Amino acid sequence: MHKIVAIDGPAGSGKGTVADLVSKECNLVNIDTGATYRSVALKALQNNVIDDEKAIIEISKNIDIKFTPDKKVFLDGVDVTDEIRSKEVTKIVSQVSSIVEVRKNLVELQKKMAGDNDCIMEGRDITTVVFPNAKYKFYLDATPEERARRRFEQNKEKNIDMTYEEILENIKMRDYNDSHKEVGSLTRTDEQIYIDSTNLTIPEVVKIITDIVKGDE
Repeated sequence: MHKIVAIDGPAGSGKGTVADLVSKECNLVNIDTGATYRSVALKALQNNVIDDEKAIIEISKNIDIKFTPDKKVFLDGVDVTDEIRSKEVTKIVSQVSSIVEVRKNLVELQKKMAGDNDCIMEGRDITTVVFPNAKYKFYLDATPEERARRRFEQNKEKNIDMTYEEILENIKMRDYNDSHKEVGSLTRTDEQIYIDSTNLTIPEVVKIITDIVKGDE
């Protein structure tokens, strides 16, 4: 059976950065599930249907998303790597990902993306819904304040105009929404290896995970 490393955790906990680095260390295909939901949210914005649940579900059924090895995200053939991280998309992505049919459609898409590859996948429900039988399950966490600080620094580098206070409020809102979803909620389980990264560096977190994954090789 192919190797699957599953990482769950709240917004801003560093899952994306960690998954990217672990994928290189362990030679795994990296599938960014958050980018799939952000792509649906972006297309809903582009089509001006953010309040039309049926239209958003339809988008999720037919959307064409591709990832490149250099971490680019293509939506219907167009590079949207930066657009899906915009302030506008960030504000509505939790709302979009709370739609039950959207989650079902994208879980199927994510499984197809993984195929028979050795892969690493991060998100909110990877260890519990997408790949509940994954051998390696991690829950990456940090305090809301630390996660907001990290996201604020990332946004500054990308010239995304959001205040620290806005980001913190958004993170707290997403934490609540993500843990109260009807399907695919963010959940702690006994099977996950819990990592609190509040006072850890990215390399330290990566080492914890790679040591476990490589320890079985």
